[in-house]
Amino acid sequence: MTNSVYQINKGINQSIEFKGLKAQYIWYLGGGVIVLIMLFAAMYIAGLPSIVCVGIVGVSGALWVLKIYKMSQKYGEHGMMKALAKRQVPKAVKFQSRNIFKMQK
Repeated sequence: MTNSVYQINKGINQSIEFKGLKAQYIWYLGGGVIVLIMLFAAMYIAGLPSIVCVGIVGVSGALWVLKIYKMSQKYGEHGMMKALAKRQVPKAVKFQSRNIFKMQK
């Protein structure tokens, strides 16, 4: 009989990571690339010189990639959802009357 060597997948239940981007940020980067391609096409069809189109899309793309990597590092896998939820919690609740606390019979 021959010995079989099997690889063990130790990444089970781990979040997706690609070149430092975690979870949903991969999708954000992909969506940004698609938007930039459409922007390039629209500017090129509008008649702008191609070097101007490439310059605008290149600078915008570089800024987008830097922003996405910064968000991925700052918030992590679930942190951005937590930050957005925290912004929706009111700092204080004000009542004009105490009727809400009275016992009803």
